[in-house]
Amino acid sequence: MRRTALFAAAAALVAGVLAWPAGAAPTTFVHPGVTVSKGQLDFARSQVNAGAQPWKGAFDRMMAGKYADLNRTPKPRAVVECGSYSNPNYGCTDEREDAIAAYTQALAWYVTRDERHAKKAIELMDAWSAVIRDHTNSNAPLQTGWAGSSWPKAAEIIKYTYTGSWPNSGRFATMLRTVYLPEIINGSNSNGNWELSMMEAAVGISVVLEDKASYDKAMAKFRTRTAAYVYLSSDGDLPKTVPSQNLDTRDKIVNYWQGQSTFVTGLTQETCRDLTHTGYGVSAISHVAETSRIQGQDLYGTDVGERLRHALGFQAKYELGTAVPSWLCRGSLKLGFGPVTEVGHNALANRLGHGMTNTETLTERNRPSGSNNLFVAWETLTHGDNPG
Repeated sequence: MRRTALFAAAAALVAGVLAWPAGAAPTTFVHPGVTVSKGQLDFARSQVNAGAQPWKGAFDRMMAGKYADLNRTPKPRAVVECGSYSNPNYGCTDEREDAIAAYTQALAWYVTRDERHAKKAIELMDAWSAVIRDHTNSNAPLQTGWAGSSWPKAAEIIKYTYTGSWPNSGRFATMLRTVYLPEIINGSNSNGNWELSMMEAAVGISVVLEDKASYDKAMAKFRTRTAAYVYLSSDGDLPKTVPSQNLDTRDKIVNYWQGQSTFVTGLTQETCRDLTHTGYGVSAISHVAETSRIQGQDLYGTDVGERLRHALGFQAKYELGTAVPSWLCRGSLKLGFGPVTEVGHNALANRLGHGMTNTETLTERNRPSGSNNLFVAWETLTHGDNPG
């Protein structure tokens, strides 16, 4: 009953959500506006302060972890070098985790109003903006996408809610524009989670910079990649493809889809690789859709939302233990979907009223969700049953 009451007022607004042509940047950017809005932050803060669950438990878990530590020392590097699976790992983990820590500290500031957390977030952002100049080696685009997804969330909260001083905010913006954006904005022809994570970062950075051209470019690539990442039966006999990949035969498509030749609604390009990498891609889809919603465009009401809904449900079913049929991934799945369901579940089940039994069961089983230590963090706190 409580969830129904929370969403009753919000439901009336769904039909009136402002929409504009797909991929078009807003006339005026909304701040804070990357993945989490001020309304969502206010709701989370009110629930934590009231001791309500699951938000209080989610906040306590966040505050007990290493990312909320006020004694954290940033470890910036001029050149972050990341090979395949972060081997070699020269600054890869440090960068990703400092970015998550900056976001964590920003959330801690917002909930507690303890300015020590705001100052720590600023310290982390300043340390990296003073030093970093490049990302290199084979995983550079993905690494840039992962770290570049967390930095904007931190910056948006601090810049638009903290009343103290951040003298180097301009330098931080320059870092995003010159070090991060060029590495990710042109996309990737690797596995789909790469480009989706890169576009998540590009969209978030574009909001911070209020860069409409980059926002449009990133959103267009995101729409194309999402359609090519999650299959719907309405796509036809074969999944959609990204033109630049030249997947122009059935054999090429089947090979790219990890050898899977039977296509069903909700299957993703990486399901038969493993559900962990699939979770990266699905999470990025939900984050871009949420940022777009905050900026005034309802992607949840388009094929993006439909693909996200079915991808969540399909993966959740098997993550919960449903037997894998012989036609799917040769009868075997590598599980480990990750803490990635809260944003999509909240938007699609709670706001829009879609029945998502498996996703809801998995979401509640995983609460309070933590971090994947790459680019996902604290989504029960920020999005769990949140009507903001």
